[in-house]
Amino acid sequence: MPAQETDHLVIGAGIIGLTLARQLQGRFPGKKIVLLEKEPDAALHGSGRNSGVLHAGFYYTSNSLKARFTRDGNLAMKRYCRDNGLPLNECGKVVVASDETELQALFELEKRGKANGVDVRLIGEGELAGLEPNARTHRSALYSPSTATVDPAAICASLKDRLVESGVEILFSEGYKRLAGRNLVETTTGRLIHAGHLINAAGLYADKVAGDFGFSKNYVIIPFKGMYLKYTGAVTPLKVNVYPVPNLKNPFLGVHYTVTVDGHVKLGPTAIPAFWRENYAGMDNFSLPELLETASYESLLFLKNSFGFRNLAFEEMRKYYKPFFVGLGQKLVNELDPGGFTEWTRPGIRAQLLNTKTLELVQDFVVEGDASSTHILNAVSPAFTGSFPFTKWIIDSRLS
Repeated sequence: MPAQETDHLVIGAGIIGLTLARQLQGRFPGKKIVLLEKEPDAALHGSGRNSGVLHAGFYYTSNSLKARFTRDGNLAMKRYCRDNGLPLNECGKVVVASDETELQALFELEKRGKANGVDVRLIGEGELAGLEPNARTHRSALYSPSTATVDPAAICASLKDRLVESGVEILFSEGYKRLAGRNLVETTTGRLIHAGHLINAAGLYADKVAGDFGFSKNYVIIPFKGMYLKYTGAVTPLKVNVYPVPNLKNPFLGVHYTVTVDGHVKLGPTAIPAFWRENYAGMDNFSLPELLETASYESLLFLKNSFGFRNLAFEEMRKYYKPFFVGLGQKLVNELDPGGFTEWTRPGIRAQLLNTKTLELVQDFVVEGDASSTHILNAVSPAFTGSFPFTKWIIDSRLS
């Protein structure tokens, strides 16, 4: 079978793959772009199951890619929503402290935010009561007016539709199978595609694809399952996103309240170590090789307690017990009806990169490649927020 020729082949139709194709079209008009997606539609994994929060960019040190991409991406994604008539809830966010010991971390977050050029400021208990009467803090809170919420599935569907309308070929239900020659890819249907440049945005499987090209030698993806509880009570308890002070040594932000784009409130997420890469529920998508690989790394992390993994695993497993999970959320507010949390939302899997040499979770974006291929190994949260500037940076630095 003769190979199909394309100038650019993008693997994965999540938010990164979709925005990459959009950026490629703008930068290289007239060039052929093919987007390869193993699922029957776009964004059926991490991107479509995203929390929907547009982060502001104050959690990250000023020398990180995350800081720049989150700040700029917040503005770009809001602009895209407004330009395309997509829902946007500019509800803002507060980070609250539980006691005196957390104030120093709160001050550090404000310092980072200002260094990153983000609109963020410390407020007292009185001003907090005016913004969100139900939020509870110790002395001070951090206010981020630019934090917002969106509908991730709607954004991805909009991007997909516009790409198809403008001539990008998206091959659904057709995934990457193997590298059959120099930039010659065989798909799961047996099709051969030869690309001038290949961009791997395969999310949970980005390390596997990269390995075929000789990259990701010191990395492996470890999956973490994230779930939220939706509040269905008669009275909405909050109008502003409320977050705790996070542990700045790991990439998880702790259990918090998100006010969704349609005004509902959800509590979460979990960060439960998963046993295989698409381990959403029960034995769905079970893979024995993935189970063995993931279990071996998670066992090693548990034994060595790298980055506090043992404590994290115990704490996260307890969150399956709803009263414990809701109890974590009760610490952030003055009043709450625990019985109002009745529904678990659709779970998502976080594709978290692990450095196999240091056994540390990689907290910033990681991209490897050469003149013929680019591999996005770590597009971890808040990659949805930062997707537009992040993919522009990839093209500027790799393809220009």
